[in-house]
Order: sequence, then structure tokens, then C-alpha cells
Amino acid sequence: MKAYLMFPQADFDLEREPPQHAEALVQDLELDTLFDAMADDDKFLRQVARCALLTAFDTTPEIVRHRQAILRDCLAHQSAVRELYQITLDVLDLDKQVYLSFMTKYPSSIMHRSLKLMHLQIDMLRRLRRMADGEGRKFASEGFAKLFQLVREEISDQYFAELNDHVEQLKLRKGALISARLGTLNRGVDYCLRRYPKPEGPWYKRLLQKKPESYVFELPERDETGATALAELADRGCNEVANALAQAAEHITHFFAMLRTELAFYIGCLNLRERLCELRADICFAEVAAAGEYREAFEGLYDVCLALNMQRSVVGNDLAGDGRHLFVITGANQGGKSTFLRSIGIAQMMLQCGMYAPAKRMCANLCDGLFTHYKREEDASMKRGKLDEELYRISEIIDHLSPRSMLLFNESFAATNEREGSEIARQVVRALAEAGVKMFFVTHLYDFAESLYQTPPEGTLFLRAERRDDGGRTFRVVEGAPQATAFGTDLYAQVFAESA
Repeated sequence: MKAYLMFPQADFDLEREPPQHAEALVQDLELDTLFDAMADDDKFLRQVARCALLTAFDTTPEIVRHRQAILRDCLAHQSAVRELYQITLDVLDLDKQVYLSFMTKYPSSIMHRSLKLMHLQIDMLRRLRRMADGEGRKFASEGFAKLFQLVREEISDQYFAELNDHVEQLKLRKGALISARLGTLNRGVDYCLRRYPKPEGPWYKRLLQKKPESYVFELPERDETGATALAELADRGCNEVANALAQAAEHITHFFAMLRTELAFYIGCLNLRERLCELRADICFAEVAAAGEYREAFEGLYDVCLALNMQRSVVGNDLAGDGRHLFVITGANQGGKSTFLRSIGIAQMMLQCGMYAPAKRMCANLCDGLFTHYKREEDASMKRGKLDEELYRISEIIDHLSPRSMLLFNESFAATNEREGSEIARQVVRALAEAGVKMFFVTHLYDFAESLYQTPPEGTLFLRAERRDDGGRTFRVVEGAPQATAFGTDLYAQVFAESA
């Protein structure tokens, strides 16, 4: 059986390698805060959340909508989903309850352990079936509907009847009935464990019937060699059954392990939603478009990691940027530009993997890669200067970009003077804009921003951090032309006024 909760026709691979720039994304977008909120101190949930977010750049609108529909179900039936997740945990915990013998190389030991494990698994399968018959019928998404329908079909009443019959037979209450034949040099071959024939006729007639002719021998009490020989014969007869039983138990365990992994993503989403509800923060299910369509429109988009760190709701931003693929963001210092840029990146990753978006409304296109080029501290190894290090990183990023990628710049190329930094930024940005790469560029380089404003590449939108007349910051980003000042005097007045 397959769960298919993450992909319509494929399993979720928890061992998939993240992209090479994954650590840069985690650092620049402060994703550890998001992972921690989804994990709620559970290491496995954190591992799944990290993998789902960092490897979601090959998704399609169909995959995203598949997950969104399932997540809607999860939000509507949280207690049932958490109960289903608990069933998977209980199944995977059964191995710890079954004594693992040191003699597992012997078929009889393997059969005994597998039989005990399967006996416990039957109870868990019954719990799953009861959920499918009850709460499962309330789920509306295609993913959950298929899962519960599969459970009802595969784990039917007939399945339980046959399974219980096999388990009862394999308890071997009457001992092991084994057949064999003589092979070369009169050696035993084709050992096979047999069912005891079902008794025929009423019991009182069976009492009077003559028993079939048989040959019996008994071992002396202290004949260890004979006991070992009989045990070896029993192991030969049980070998195929032991393997089949072990594979059957492992198959059940594997199904619940996969179900646990895929449910863990949605449990993480529920954990995050609970945290955001406490902060009274909005969420929405974004409308997604295919990569390359240049859709970017939202209302009330906020930095979810900032909200989680500050433990309160934060200022959101609106944008109407459909048809644009270059966004140049300028404005006052401490005005919210970097926060706005981070909110774009986090929301993109959340919608890519089918999560809700931290906004009142959002529509965006998917991308096949998300890259960040943020300023860094001085290279501690002293191998490169700051500008050299920036140029090296952008060169590496460009090697992995495609026209369907998204690139976030934050104060890039500011490690040299304005004239040189502006010229470098102009050449890089114009070349990438011609290639069709979607970019958000936060900058204080007025020469660079103004030159683009005078002769903007096709599909460019200029944004500016809002500032009140009294110097106050609204932390909102609005459409606006670049300004020659970043209003650093506001900060100077604020700091020295506080010092006084």
C-alpha cells in the first residue's frame, strides 16, 4: 500500500539531498525559526519540515494543489489527523516491545518474533480500519479519500479473517507438521511446513475412528545431540514460512513508516498554525502559477519568522506585481526592506511545498530554484576580501540559475565605492533580467537604482520603504522612485537623542 499524501503518484523521499545552496537559504531567510515552530521539539518533524521546504523546487502546480487540499483537510480535522499520526508512531514502537532474540539467524526464532510482531500489528490495523470507516469519510481531499478507500479495500473483513487464521495456525499448538522427501544419498530435501488437516465429522465419531498408521520415536531426556538435530529439521521446515512472515510484518511496518513520514509534514503545518493563531496572524492558501509566468501579487504578506521571534503579529505588505520580474527596493534605513525581502523568500518556499502562505491573499508563480545573495561578514580565513567574496558567490549562483529561478539580493556589491558597486550591479542585473530571472534587489546604491529607473529593463517595478514626514518608519514597502538619501540622519538623531 502507498500513502501518496505528498505526491499524487510517488513517495516522499526523506533522504533526498537538498540543493548546494541550502545552508545559505537557511541562514539568510532565518529558516531555523520556521523549522523549530513546525517541529515543536520533535527532531523527526524538524527533519521532515527541513527536507520538504528545501527540496520543493521541482514541484508543479498540480502537486502544490494536491498538498493544499490535504492540508485544508488537516486544518478542518486536526484531532483525527493527530490520532492517525499517533497510530503510525504506535506501530513503529512495536519493535521495541517484541524481544529481539540473539538467535535471529534461526528460522524458528525469526518466525516466533515475526508472529508476535504481526499479532500486535493486527490491533493497529484494526484501529486504522475503524478510522477509515468513521472519521475517514469526512475528509474531502483526493489524497485522503484515496488513502482511506485503499485502507477499506486492502484491510477488509476478509483480510482480517484470513490473517487471524494464518496467525492461529502458525502458533503451532500441536507442534510443527513438516514434510520432506529423500534426495541424493538419502538426504532430506524440500522441507515444508504443513497445515494440520481440518478434522472431519463430529467429535464423537473421531474418538472412535482408528488413527492413521505412523512411526514415532522419542528422545532420551539428556540427548542434546538428538534435540539439536530435531531443531535443525524444524528450522528447515520453517525457513520459507519464517521468511514470508518476516516480509509480511516488514511490509506493514514499511507502510506505516511511510505514512508517518508524509503525515509528519502536515503535523508540522498544524503545529505552525497553532503558533500563528496565538499571534492572531493571517494565513491563506496561495494561488499558484507555473514557473515562468511572472505572477507576484499579495495582500498583508509578513515575515513569519519575525512574528515567531517577536511573539506578536507584524506589519504586512501589499504588492501588485503580476507581469514583473525585476523588483528594485530602496528607501530609508531601518524601514523594513530586508524584512520585506525575507518575507518574499519564506513565502515562496512555503507555497512551493504546498503550505499555506503568511498573508491575507497571495498569488505567485513557482520557480525551479530560489537563491539569496546577502552581504556577509569579513572572511575569517582572510582568503578573500568582501567584494571578492561577493563576486565569487554571485558567480557560483549564476552557474546554477535558469530563466525560471528566483534571486534575492540584499545590499549586494556595497563592499566597494558607490560608482564601482553600481556598475557591477547594473551589469549583473541587466544580464539576468534579459535572461528572464525573477529578482528582488534591496539596495542603497542610488546611482545603480536611478540608472535603472531612467532606462528600466522590461518588467521592472520600483518599490520604496515608506517614511513619514516626521522621520517615523511604517515598515511598509510601497511603489516609489529611488531617492538620493536613505535618511540616515533620522537614525543619527534618534540615537544621539536617546544618549542625551
